[in-house]
Amino acid sequence: MGKITGFLEFEREIEQYQPVKDRIKGYKEFTVEMPEKELKNQGARCMDCGIPFCHSGCPLGNLIPDFNDAVYRGKWEKAAKILHSTNNFPEFTGRLCPAPCEEACVLGINENPITIENIEKNIVEQAFKNGWITANPPKERTGKTVAIIGSGPAGLATAQQLNRVGHLVTVFERDEKVGGLLRYGIPDFKLEKQVIDRRVAVLEEEGIIFKTKTAIGKDIKADQLKADFDAVVLCTGATVRRNLPVKGSDLKGVVQAMDFLPQNNRRVDGVKDLGEEILATNKDVIVIGGGDTGSDCIGTSVRHGATSVTNFEIMGKGTLARPAHQPWPFWPMRLRTSSSHQEGVDRNWSISTKEFLGDKNGNLIGLITIEVEWVKENGRFTLKEIEGTEKEWKCELALLALGFTGSETTIAEQLGIDMDARTNIKATEENYKTNIKGVFAAGDTRRGQSLIVWAIAEGRQAAHHVDTYLMGASNLPLKGEGDLPRI
Repeated sequence: MGKITGFLEFEREIEQYQPVKDRIKGYKEFTVEMPEKELKNQGARCMDCGIPFCHSGCPLGNLIPDFNDAVYRGKWEKAAKILHSTNNFPEFTGRLCPAPCEEACVLGINENPITIENIEKNIVEQAFKNGWITANPPKERTGKTVAIIGSGPAGLATAQQLNRVGHLVTVFERDEKVGGLLRYGIPDFKLEKQVIDRRVAVLEEEGIIFKTKTAIGKDIKADQLKADFDAVVLCTGATVRRNLPVKGSDLKGVVQAMDFLPQNNRRVDGVKDLGEEILATNKDVIVIGGGDTGSDCIGTSVRHGATSVTNFEIMGKGTLARPAHQPWPFWPMRLRTSSSHQEGVDRNWSISTKEFLGDKNGNLIGLITIEVEWVKENGRFTLKEIEGTEKEWKCELALLALGFTGSETTIAEQLGIDMDARTNIKATEENYKTNIKGVFAAGDTRRGQSLIVWAIAEGRQAAHHVDTYLMGASNLPLKGEGDLPRI
């Protein structure tokens, strides 16, 4: 695959960013397009390694050496067909995935791995640019109807797969536009929303029906929906936010990240009626949580014109090198620096928030932290506060980016669906069925908070089992089998 000696001749090169001073002036994507020759060189680095562990690193089972080879040879349309055979939406994963495939790359054992994610993004952009991605509606309809609740990546993947084999698919979304967290949660500077719109336009041409501003369980009762459709697939995500139960958490200025970020998405989209605006402008901002959502809050706060941006992470500072207890090809928990971190933030690790401080009018004016350490006791790590390390910080806006605890329960309760202790829908990987006949679940609502690539993978897997339930058998692929030859 690729050039036999490519990994010896070419170094890993990643796409560059526009200068910080320019990109923070707006919300457009700011990556600089890589020349085609350089992209071919990156594809040439793929090693023909015999056993491509990148396959197992990718939840979708993408045929990575195959599309790398096609890119190296300049066969972009072939590369697009290979990529789309296992991944419905590479324009999303190519921008947003943390690339577990790259951490599993064989070259990564002792060199820098292949730039799989960037190659993937450029393949799909070439495909759209050249008109290779067009609507391909099914030639025949089965007469079976499927309702999908939620239009995030899991719901969209489930919908496209089931529509391809002829079922009549309707996707219900409670927000005003399709996309789930892709639309309302991911900042526009990471994913411009026209990227979603162009793909949704293709799905609509293929015959998928989208009904927005429709909350199942409220606008339409869940049992009525089940009665109206032959199968129902829950792709509602894990949207219950984790709180920080400390004194002062009810002060004005202590805000959930998933209130702050979606509001800014709507602001960028031109929505005027935003309710009470949440802005970081001219404020000392502290983002609590060191993951991707925290990073998104940092980049957004910088663009608002915050006076300062500080980031707290309760875990210790990771290492640049792979930790010894997380060997290749496993995903390593090491220090990662995002483009938002590069835009200006004071990062702090091993720190815990003890109390929020307010003025007499209930406005946030500061907070108190304490340094912590993780101590192993009886085989388990326990969080210990370090006495005498309390510190007071000035803060007018605290953004809680602490992740999600599980799914909302309204639909499950109306239908009598079993949930686990974290309120995730109980549905096994064996068939994605819930305990209620004809009702399936996929994505974060089933597995808990996870990655976009996992959501798409779950949607594809669930579609196979829904099709089997409706028809007795299915031609839809399971992981790594490759899809019907279409893009």
